[in-house]
Amino acid sequence: CLCVGQVLIRGEQGKRILFVLPSALFVISLTIIPLLLGVAIAFSDWNLSSPAGPTFAGLGNIEQMLSDPFYWNALTNMVFYVLSVIPEYAIAFGLALLLSAQIRARRFFRVAFLLPLMLSPVAVSWMIGKSMLEFRFGPVSQLARTLGWEDPAFFASAELARVTMSVLDAWIFIPFMMIMLLAGLQAMPTEVIEAARVDGANAWQTFRKIIFPLMLPISLTAIIVRIIFKLKLADIVITITAGGPGGATDTVTSFIFREYRDRSNVGYGTLLAIFYLVIIVIGLTLLMRGLNRWMRPYS
Repeated sequence: CLCVGQVLIRGEQGKRILFVLPSALFVISLTIIPLLLGVAIAFSDWNLSSPAGPTFAGLGNIEQMLSDPFYWNALTNMVFYVLSVIPEYAIAFGLALLLSAQIRARRFFRVAFLLPLMLSPVAVSWMIGKSMLEFRFGPVSQLARTLGWEDPAFFASAELARVTMSVLDAWIFIPFMMIMLLAGLQAMPTEVIEAARVDGANAWQTFRKIIFPLMLPISLTAIIVRIIFKLKLADIVITITAGGPGGATDTVTSFIFREYRDRSNVGYGTLLAIFYLVIIVIGLTLLMRGLNRWMRPYS
């Protein structure tokens, strides 16, 4: 009705508004309004198990968040998870270089390396985390005992559990980065590489001086997109360890999920989510600005 009214009232100008108005209404209805409602809920004391319903809490939820060691532990864990994107990128780049070379069964390997990306993270959690890595009867644990590891408990210690969780998540999403980098390598002009080989450059010099600089835009895009996916890491953690042992594998998203599901604390959980959103927006903005400055000499 609003779109029709704009045409009837404004005429030709209203027709031009139609190119923008539906998208603007879509963003407002699905992003702006829910965000404003979320801010209102974040400052309320709303527990679903209470018959009183939501009540205004003032700064109570903020004070609870500042003194919540489990939430800050989850934020600290996210630093480790985000930094793990760097070795994931290195592995993905190596696989992309391998699959762009003239090797036998190249098409088969391209499809095979993409298989983990086609699986649901929950399915991977049960198939690998709950089954293959199971302490008593899991085949990986039994193989580790055969090789001399007496106590192959992948989720018993904090450090090993965090690393294992990162490996499982990387196994799923490295193919995503690989396919982006492979597309960039396939689109790279071959004349430049052939000219470097004619000039006597070896493989390492060609990669360092030509391939890597030309791949920087697509590399940074793949890294930023992967960081965004990493910041939403929850399903694997919830399914396998539920944040344990002692919160060692907890992520912010999995912690907020338990705050909703186990404690039914809607107001406090919403505040944690909005605060996390603010951190993500500020962090990604600063990261992109820093990367743009770093890329200026190469552009």
